[in-house]
Amino acid sequence: MSFHAINRRTFLKTAGTAAAVSLLPGRLLWAAGEHKIDKVGVQLYTVRDLMKDDFEGTIAKVAQIGYKEVEFAGYFGRTADQVKAVLQKNGLKAPSTHVQYDELDDKLPSVIEFSKTIGLEYIICPWIPEDLRKNPDIWKQASEKFNKCGEQSKKAGMEFGYHNHWFEFLPVNGKKPYDELLAMCEPNLVKMEMDLCWITAAGSDPVAYFEKYPGRFALVHVKDIKKIPKVTQGGSQDFGSSLNELTEVGSGIIDWKRIFAHADQAGIKHYIVEHDKPNQPIESIKGSYEYLSKLRW
Repeated sequence: MSFHAINRRTFLKTAGTAAAVSLLPGRLLWAAGEHKIDKVGVQLYTVRDLMKDDFEGTIAKVAQIGYKEVEFAGYFGRTADQVKAVLQKNGLKAPSTHVQYDELDDKLPSVIEFSKTIGLEYIICPWIPEDLRKNPDIWKQASEKFNKCGEQSKKAGMEFGYHNHWFEFLPVNGKKPYDELLAMCEPNLVKMEMDLCWITAAGSDPVAYFEKYPGRFALVHVKDIKKIPKVTQGGSQDFGSSLNELTEVGSGIIDWKRIFAHADQAGIKHYIVEHDKPNQPIESIKGSYEYLSKLRW
């Protein structure tokens, strides 16, 4: 058989395969292809010490790295219009901000007004202080409060959410507080910003939550950890960082491809890098960005 005949047979076989593939449903083709994060975000708490001295310059450096979104955790005395101007100057969007638990009562209307001026979509409660968590009814009280916050936020065209730490996954009287929050908070009023590092540190599986509560995790915090620490109910907000357990995304033990393969099921819209206490904040967020911008699954 001639060389040309072999080539022709190979061509026809390849062409037939290509034709068959072209008839596959789009969803199957997506599953077999590559998916990536279009807009990587960063929680500005990571660079808070730099922002105290140079608010505008630090945000400019964040944008220069390649970040498209930022999440606030304080404005360092700037007005909403000033914050909005800095974002516009650097081509950034800010989908969310962190607002402390005690600011969600009488102060919430002003928080909503400030947030709307900037152009935010989500107001997130970052945690519940340890002294309040000693109250046996705290999760019921928090859920009721969050539902009310969700109602007020929704009327203003915004969303409300809650960001977890590790302690919500440690059982109290046989129940995990995070499960109680998910059960008592109205899904249409309270979104979850799952911190993928802290849930891992507590020994729980984010994918299991995505499967059980689909669509409820509009935002995620993306940070990595070198090893699973010993966790307890108490402790400071930045537990683990003093032990140098936290690390840049992609240099720790978390399987990001496995988690992000369930992004659609989870309802994830915003991927937000965070490191609670990096030695070199700019280098830290740069390393995490480089990993996530190249990540495919």
